[in-house]
Parts: sequence; structure tokens; C-alpha cells
Amino acid sequence: MKSHFIALAAVLFSHIAMAGEIRTATLDVKGMTCATCPLTVKQALKKQPGVSEVSVDYKSQIAQVKFDSEKVQPEQLAQMVTDIGFPTTVKK
Repeated sequence: MKSHFIALAAVLFSHIAMAGEIRTATLDVKGMTCATCPLTVKQALKKQPGVSEVSVDYKSQIAQVKFDSEKVQPEQLAQMVTDIGFPTTVKK
């Protein structure tokens, strides 16, 4: 029984170790001109591998994204949003 527990713990810890650091990026999103634009940006970002949370503010033209740094980088997210028609940069 003890050996089964140790084996299970090893598997669980190996999966945890494989996950990257959860980080937050702030994206400066230009070109949102209507109330549905933030929804479009949010949906597109949420589909990206490693993205866990997204909030987009129309008024400030900012997107906050929580992501797994092993799966995606902020520059990739900014480029993806730019590619769908909203010029985007990573705020430093």
C-alpha cells in the first residue's frame, strides 16, 4: 500500500513540475471601437494554449491575461490579437 502511495505522489508531483509559472500580462489593445470588440478579443485570447483567465476593458483599451509561461509568452498573445485586427503591444 505504501509503495502505491509513493508512486501516486511521484506521478502527481511530476505533473505539477511540468506546469510553467502562472504569470499575468497586460496588453495594450488598439482599435476596439464598439462594445463587442472586447468580447472578440477575450474569446480569441481564451482559446490560446496556456491562457487561464482574460479580462478586457473597452474604456482603457487594456487586456489582462493570466497564462502558463511554459505554453505561451505575452509577445505571442499580442501578435495573435494583432493578427485578428487589433494592433496590440505588451505593456512593460
